[in-house]
Amino acid sequence: MTATIMPDTVRLGFGRLVRSEWIKLRSIRSTIWCFVILVVVTVGLAAALGSALQPGGPVSSDSANGLLVTINTASVSLTALVVAVLGVLIITGEYGTGQIRSTFTADPGRTGVVLAKALVLAVATFVVSAVAIWIGVALSAALQSSKGVHADLADPSVFMPVLGASVYVTLLALLAYGIGLLVRSSAGGIAITLGILLVLPIVLSLAASVVQAQWLMDVYRFLPDQAGAQLYQYSSADAVPQDGVVLDGWGGLGVLAAEVAVIGALALVVARRRDV
Repeated sequence: MTATIMPDTVRLGFGRLVRSEWIKLRSIRSTIWCFVILVVVTVGLAAALGSALQPGGPVSSDSANGLLVTINTASVSLTALVVAVLGVLIITGEYGTGQIRSTFTADPGRTGVVLAKALVLAVATFVVSAVAIWIGVALSAALQSSKGVHADLADPSVFMPVLGASVYVTLLALLAYGIGLLVRSSAGGIAITLGILLVLPIVLSLAASVVQAQWLMDVYRFLPDQAGAQLYQYSSADAVPQDGVVLDGWGGLGVLAAEVAVIGALALVVARRRDV
């Protein structure tokens, strides 16, 4: 068997790689289902909570703002799992079908196509998540307003956590994408990603409680889900001080972004060195 060598004149530039990855992303059934689930869960839960929660009396401006943020970020723990699965499947699906050979033939250096796929995944995830969350904000704010709870949507303490929720799920999708690129297996990638998001926090939390070790709690706060959770937490003036390492929104963003960058860089190096 002779290998087909693609001439330099027909190799795709980054713009064309992005366009190609966008076509593939929107053509995959799992992408559509994951985004549909994300929208339904986000909007549905926001509307349900906005309708169900009843104020027990006069609500201060700070409490109203905090309640609106809580209502519209309650779905994040669920949608994060959805985009994590999508992040893995967007790359391992090509390994499973063998299409990855054609993908890497279009970009023999592999860096361009890996970055193009990550860019398309990030933009699509962020846009879908942001649109869904702000629809939920509009619905829940109207429902709560009818009950006398008036949140200030222009307040940075409301706007930033709502925006941060979309940033968080986007970064988790990229983290899962990097893991999928490393292991090249849908089952393995999903198991590892969900293990990091669901199992590891429980194990570390229990271990810290049993041995009463503050350093374990500090490590726990650097896990992707715990650091990323600071992106959509409402900063109340009545917040109780915590012991040990405490991350704010920007600190959580830095930690999660660094973890995504490290996994992504490692995955890219491995992908460039493997035969396929």
